Amino acid sequence: MGRPSRPSPSPPVQPTPSHNDIEKGSKRPRHKSKIPPPPPPKPWKPRFTPLVFVANTSVFIYTMYVNDCPHTSGTSKCILYEYLGRYSFQRFKENPLLGPSYITLKTLGGLDWTQVVEEKEYWRLFSCMWLHAGLVHLLINMLSLLGLGIRLEHEFGFVRIGPLYMISGFGGSLTSVLSLARKSIVSVGASGALFGLLGSMLSELITNWSNYTNKCSALSTMLLIICLNLAIGFLPRVDNSAHIGGFVSGLLAGFVLLMRPQYGYISSKHVPEGYQIKHKVAKHQVHQYVLFGISLVLLITGFAVGLQRLRRP
Repeated sequence: MGRPSRPSPSPPVQPTPSHNDIEKGSKRPRHKSKIPPPPPPKPWKPRFTPLVFVANTSVFIYTMYVNDCPHTSGTSKCILYEYLGRYSFQRFKENPLLGPSYITLKTLGGLDWTQVVEEKEYWRLFSCMWLHAGLVHLLINMLSLLGLGIRLEHEFGFVRIGPLYMISGFGGSLTSVLSLARKSIVSVGASGALFGLLGSMLSELITNWSNYTNKCSALSTMLLIICLNLAIGFLPRVDNSAHIGGFVSGLLAGFVLLMRPQYGYISSKHVPEGYQIKHKVAKHQVHQYVLFGISLVLLITGFAVGLQRLRRP
């Protein structure tokens, strides 16, 4: 299920007789003919997902370099100092996720309520997406990224998935900083953006409903995955507000960015010269345009209201 308008390098197949669907031009004698099927879609090559994976991993290594546990806390209070040296982890009591200190995360761009709301450092809404609290946190998020991101990028390409990822991450950060319960906590991680990819998978299923054969099975499976992932957000030390904000942002962005042509649509690029289609199927259905418009308005309005609240807490 890729882009049906993407032409194949191979020449078009010669038509076979059929008089019901297609007519040839009036200057040529009529005979039964049939439009050849469109070429099979080619999956996009993942580009954005590997770049995000490398960026998050590199930022975590840099974070541990800046943290320098032996220098700030003493060698006796660092985990695996004998093997990692400067890159060793803070003790479990301070960070159970095998990572840097609270101060380091805040200094490098963690989402801190005071810095964003009172100091107006709005850049933290984006910088926090690339920071992770520890090695465990990083591994979980990167496994989720590879599982969700590559699948979506294969079908829609980095031009759509890249903006969707950033919109979802921003929505998760905005929701998190507006939550009064997060005032005393520094939030970091790509969880909001990853939940946005999960939300976009649901909106893609809904908006492209006519393209699925086993609709009920696909919908029930998707809802089960979403419920299980949202349940993780109620564990201690997990920012569920960012998960919900990212999920809703990704859901709305998916209606805008992930529309497919409906089943039966044939691009003019795939119709041989001289053929005319009697019953041409429209590229998109009415409900796809309706969902596109409503979601775009809600997304823009939600971000505008959220930013306005940040300026006037």
